[in-house]
Amino acid sequence: MLPLKEISITEIENIKIGNAEDTEHATGCTMLICEKGMPAGIDVRGGGPASRESELLNPCATTDVIHAVLLSGGSAFGLDAAGGVMEYLAEKGVGFAIGDIHVPLVCESCIFDLLFVSDKVKPDKRMAYKACLNAEKNSPTQGNVGAGTGASVGKICGSDRMMNSGLGIYAAQLGELKVGAVVAVNAMGDVYDFESGKILAGARTADGKGFADSEKILYENFLVNPVTAPSNTNTTIGAIITNAKFDKAKLNKIAAMGQNGLARSIRPVHTMNDGDTVYALSIGDIEADVNVVGTLASHVMACAIRNAVLESGTFHNIPGAKRRSR
Repeated sequence: MLPLKEISITEIENIKIGNAEDTEHATGCTMLICEKGMPAGIDVRGGGPASRESELLNPCATTDVIHAVLLSGGSAFGLDAAGGVMEYLAEKGVGFAIGDIHVPLVCESCIFDLLFVSDKVKPDKRMAYKACLNAEKNSPTQGNVGAGTGASVGKICGSDRMMNSGLGIYAAQLGELKVGAVVAVNAMGDVYDFESGKILAGARTADGKGFADSEKILYENFLVNPVTAPSNTNTTIGAIITNAKFDKAKLNKIAAMGQNGLARSIRPVHTMNDGDTVYALSIGDIEADVNVVGTLASHVMACAIRNAVLESGTFHNIPGAKRRSR
């Protein structure tokens, strides 16, 4: 048994998390805010990311901190939502002061959820502003909420055989070290329990009674047509949060190791049809080995991915792994 203690992610100080969503049209936002500023890193492994201000997290970029990360639905349309976060933070005097103006730095990544139910509503400034207000309560929930509202998995056979997914959260403590993960799981592949190896959610068989095995289908499709691939309608996005003290360079490494949580839990993953992106955020002063934090980042991310599907039941008639229907 690992010497880890599961904790609530709200036990990690100096960061606030909130959701806002439109359940009718199945899209939403998840907000992570640190008003004092936080060093951050990023790792992008999917071939089709929708993101904003990612270059701020390059170790060669001037700024040492950002003030918020927004995880959103809406694909590239959802990138407009970050303006609502800018307005919220600027009203509070958060950001880099230039004369009387405060310029907050907000990074964002989006999932493609436009075909889940409807493309008539996308996350916008108003929705993101509401997510900021909800972050003040700092009591985030899981499932079909926030950025995970319109998430789905197992889309290699099309929407008729996919399953519902959502937003997952998990955190653990090792001594004074705390590491957590927030993730919206919207994958082409299937989600596995990384400990048992069993498929939890994914592409279903034609009769809907079992799992089709997306990895197997990928190989079989190749034998029929070597150059045909599913459309780019996926992306798993998330963030690792730690109270350990790191700069951007180390956080980029931790984000990369956090991506291993995706590799442990989703198959296929990191394809050209996904935009898989993981942030890493440092919001404390605990001294810790980057190897330990990165390894723990992979673990909590895998746990959060598992929660994302197990906390998501049938939603808009799309079946989910959780028995209780919404």
